[in-house]
Amino acid sequence: MTLPVLLCIPHSGQKMPKELEGRVVITKQEVFEDSDAYTKEIYDLGSKVLSVISTEYARAFIDMNRNLDDLPPKVPDGMIKSMTCYERPIYLEGKEPDEEIIEKLVSLYYEPYHKQIIHAINKLELELALDCHSMAESAPKISPDVGEKRPSVCLGNCLDKTSSRETISKLAKCFEEAFDLPSEEVKINKPFTGKYTSLTYGLKPIPWIHVELNRKLFLEKPWFDKNSLNIDKSKLAELNKKFEKSLELFFS
Repeated sequence: MTLPVLLCIPHSGQKMPKELEGRVVITKQEVFEDSDAYTKEIYDLGSKVLSVISTEYARAFIDMNRNLDDLPPKVPDGMIKSMTCYERPIYLEGKEPDEEIIEKLVSLYYEPYHKQIIHAINKLELELALDCHSMAESAPKISPDVGEKRPSVCLGNCLDKTSSRETISKLAKCFEEAFDLPSEEVKINKPFTGKYTSLTYGLKPIPWIHVELNRKLFLEKPWFDKNSLNIDKSKLAELNKKFEKSLELFFS
């Protein structure tokens, strides 16, 4: 059975748009730390769902989950960023993207991503959409939950604006069972409620839920080496199966 679900995986890639060549100062490691690495391997269910939309470009360079007006210096962590979530400058001084480059990034990468979402909503018989991310085990300084322990899973519906409380609570129970987690390890709207994508498309007409998996589930020993960035792919396959099971439980 094909599940009536749209999966959006906006930030799993590590690629830099060619328009930014010669401007970037952050290292490969810093790009990795700022991204939702390996989320495509975890969340992508292929033909088991109606649609999967993902990108290969790093969040540090263009953030699909932000408003077009979220730009530096007013918003350092906006659609185009001036610094990583760990407050590392992304660009060489004086080489920050100008208006012309920002327009290119929007037309070549941001707009096509959102057009795919709109097409899926209009053309497919969807019943649920998930915006799929990962979160650091320890919150960066720019996060709202600095100093707090993060759960294994966080589900957000923008404080009941993008799905009913009943829908998100049901999905939380399914994650608990599929991932074999106690209820306190699957939180709703804490620490993340969801952002631009969820608010833009949620309940228009389908429920839209923001999903965060804690990176402690896969970016830790013995599965992951922080120096080489190599990972045990069997761990990713295991999490992919658990994620699939959570959706099967939801629709069963």
